[in-house]
Amino acid sequence: MDWETVRLLAEASLELGRLDGAGALVPNPDLFVGMYVRQEAVLSSQIEGTQCTLEDVLRFELDASAVSEPEEIAEVVNYVGAMNYGLERLEDFPLSLRLIREIHERLMKGVRGSALTPGEFRRTQNWIGPAGGTLLNASFVPPPVPDMNDALGDLEKFLHETERLPALIHFGLVHAQFETIHPFLDGNGRIGRLLIAFLLCHRKILRRPLLYLSLYFKQHRQEYYDRLTAVRNDGQWEPWIKFFLKGVAEVSRSATSTAQAILALQQEHRQLTLQRVSNAALSQLLLDLLLQYPLISVRMVESRLNCAFVTANKLVEQFTGLGLLREITGGLRNRQYEYKPYLELFER
Repeated sequence: MDWETVRLLAEASLELGRLDGAGALVPNPDLFVGMYVRQEAVLSSQIEGTQCTLEDVLRFELDASAVSEPEEIAEVVNYVGAMNYGLERLEDFPLSLRLIREIHERLMKGVRGSALTPGEFRRTQNWIGPAGGTLLNASFVPPPVPDMNDALGDLEKFLHETERLPALIHFGLVHAQFETIHPFLDGNGRIGRLLIAFLLCHRKILRRPLLYLSLYFKQHRQEYYDRLTAVRNDGQWEPWIKFFLKGVAEVSRSATSTAQAILALQQEHRQLTLQRVSNAALSQLLLDLLLQYPLISVRMVESRLNCAFVTANKLVEQFTGLGLLREITGGLRNRQYEYKPYLELFER
């Protein structure tokens, strides 16, 4: 390991520690972790060609019948479900090939690629190349099935190798190995990126899933592919690891900034609503709800806060008057509202 790698490892570890600390400072951080997960799902899916946005996903969750291109959005919603399922399973089940297959099944269920054996490792050769291309003009051909099975066995052992390598270098190697093995007929990129988050939580590097590298991979997509190709063709591991560590440091800084901004926003809006909203207790419950679901309707508030419709409507009107909510449907019926100041923290 050269000195530049040592420096990048130290920087990434420091920024990751700051992120974990920032997450611990926010009251009830589990309220907003779901937004990080959704954002990662959107960005990871965009790398694979999906065009939907974070707001599209939130609209779909609120009312699936009111969105266009529901198939694309369903892919992102599946990603969120696969992430949450995996994190929950890791509490009492080891990170293993079996768990990876289970996560893949949830990722691909009922969406594009669902006919390509979800939850099962491939039994035929696959390749990466231009649309409509063949094995002959492929840009990358993963190992054939017998070699793939051997490589997966080695990967599973390596997942639990915790003594010889610094954790972040270990995670970078796992991601590159998985993407090179390419064990599924579809969904390999998304599963490989999910693995990074699972490893961070499984090894207790982060107490909550706040770090996702899809933004970095998307912003540097060509270098991401080039670095993986150089590993596969020429065994150039160190440039890949440096690229990966830079991403961890960069995204950790950004996620820390977002967590700190959420804390400041939370404090400011709690104080504002305590002073200006007639029902102080319900106003605080609504703020908590908005951290989880920044797109709401009055009916949703009525249901989630277990209050009368008239009460929910008045509460939403007062939040709108304070500039915390903005009506986005422009209709007299079935109106939807967004918690715009909060959404802007993720959109920026």
